[in-house]
Parts: sequence; structure tokens; C-alpha cells
Amino acid sequence: MAKKRTIVLSLGGSIIAPDAVHVEFLKKFRGLILDFVKKGNRAIIVCGGGGTNRTYNHAVLKITRPSHADLDWLGIAATKLNAELVRVMFGPAAFEKVIDNPTGKIATAKKIIVASGWKPGWSSDYDAVLMAVNFKSREVINLTNIDHVHNKDPNKFRDAVKLETLTWDQYLAIVGKKWQPRMSVPFDPTASKLAKSKKISVRIVNGTKLQNIKKLLADKKVIGTLIK
Repeated sequence: MAKKRTIVLSLGGSIIAPDAVHVEFLKKFRGLILDFVKKGNRAIIVCGGGGTNRTYNHAVLKITRPSHADLDWLGIAATKLNAELVRVMFGPAAFEKVIDNPTGKIATAKKIIVASGWKPGWSSDYDAVLMAVNFKSREVINLTNIDHVHNKDPNKFRDAVKLETLTWDQYLAIVGKKWQPRMSVPFDPTASKLAKSKKISVRIVNGTKLQNIKKLLADKKVIGTLIK
């Protein structure tokens, strides 16, 4: 009999709503997760802000000069909207509330739990690590829109090298150690430092390729980068 699994997914807002809501992706993602939990497994899904976050952040920056904390609060609101969408699409299979405090006790027999951002100072990646700690999981799967982490920005440098495995120290040397609102990195530096301290590994996987998600849920090898 296969061992029951708990997976923690950091579902990038760039996948949920790159500009508009990606309905076709969400329909297929929903089916994969429902099949996964029907086998007795559990899925923790932490949602990012995506295009909604960018739209509102860019708008307010044209009007005034908000603090970093206020920009983060806008981003958190965007994650909550995306998380409500994801929760609702799973219907009664999901816990009835979006979790916005990943450190609190969550008493439920539901096999799908959806979470949003929590506080300023980091992205929803940080909350995914906290959810992993809460549910005693040793790994976070970060579903994003890239295939690998590179040693430098592949959009700027043609000689950028893809990396399949690296340590947290190596990763932080590439992306830096400080979080900024609207920061575009594979995994938030603040979340990375927390994952390092809690000995949690993170797998960076291109979630726009549904075959990758299918393989992950089947516990099969998938293309991506493992940081540990």
C-alpha cells in the first residue's frame, strides 16, 4: 500500500493570474489535485499574487511613494484574492477558509488546504515554508514559470548556466539576501533563509507545464532545480 503523502505547493501568482486569470490551467490543476487527494494524500497550496499584485503595485507607485510595507500589504491582498479563487474552485474538498496565518493550528480532516500571504517583509514563499514546518513536511515544491535556477539572469546573459542542485548558501549568493516588494526571483531570499534554518529543501519546477505537476504528484522525477 502506497504511503500517504502531504505536499506543500507554493503556487506562483504568475501561473494563477499572469495578467488575467489563467482559467484553462486552473481547470487542469484542479483535476490533478482532486485525483491526488482521492488517494488519501493531502495538498497544501500557498498562492502568490501574480499579475494582480503587479497591477496594483504599479498603479500606486504612479500616485504616491508608499512604504515597502504598504506595497507588501497590497501584494498580500492579491494573494488572498487568488487563494479564495483556488479554495472556491475545489468546493467541499477544501478547508472552508483561506489560511492567512501559517503558524496557527489548523484542525481539519480536509485534504486540500489553501493559504495566502500573511505579513509584510516577505513573499508567499515564506508562508509556504512556514506551512511546511506546521505540517512537518521536509520539502516545498515551488511551482513557477521557469524550468531551472541559473547562475545568473538568463534573460540578460546568454552564457547563464542552468543548475539542477545547489545549496542554500549558493542560491543566496546568486539572488541576494534581502527581500524587496515585486522582487522577481525563483524563491524569495527571506523564505530561503528560513528554509535553510529549518532544513527544508525547495524544488523549483515549471508549473505551467502540467506534465511536471502530474509527475510530482506521482512522486516521479521531474525537471527542475533542488535547493537544500
